[in-house]
Amino acid sequence: MAVEQMFSTGTDKMEKAIAQMKKEFASVRTGRANPMILDKVLVEYYGAPTPLRQLSQVSVQDGTTLVIAPYDKTILKEVEKAVIKADLGITPNSDGIVIRLPFPPLTQDKRKEICKDVKKIGEDTKVAIRNIRRDMTDELKKIEKAENLPEDAVKDNQDKIQKLTDKYTKIVDDGCAEKEKEVLTV
Repeated sequence: MAVEQMFSTGTDKMEKAIAQMKKEFASVRTGRANPMILDKVLVEYYGAPTPLRQLSQVSVQDGTTLVIAPYDKTILKEVEKAVIKADLGITPNSDGIVIRLPFPPLTQDKRKEICKDVKKIGEDTKVAIRNIRRDMTDELKKIEKAENLPEDAVKDNQDKIQKLTDKYTKIVDDGCAEKEKEVLTV
């Protein structure tokens, strides 16, 4: 029972690490306008930092421009300040009604820099997965001592842990390669 539970918990944690990686990839800037880039932007609204996407409608216009239309027009200046403060590398243009974020085309150097960020996110995820593997191995040793598992069972379970780790590491590698390809596509 304990071994199955250990595998279940470990698999869940690895899935969460992959989900976190995908969430971080969504906020990585590519050549196209992506509303997900605004997920980390917080606007001061009635004294509380509030996510921008809860306070306004965000839409993509012509593939390279984001249009932010606040539901409450009185917070337009605060939204503009929050976008500038978020340091997205994009200057907001306000016309008093909506804010436009034009995404300039990325230079080759900027694309390479973004690819380094993507690799770092991938590497951090792999480290998290390896830490989960270590925790699972430690748990297996505790179970081995507590339940006097035979050596063959321990070896088989260690192989299963390694296969699980390899599976999720490959998912990370594939995700990184896909995101890099997306960033480098002009």
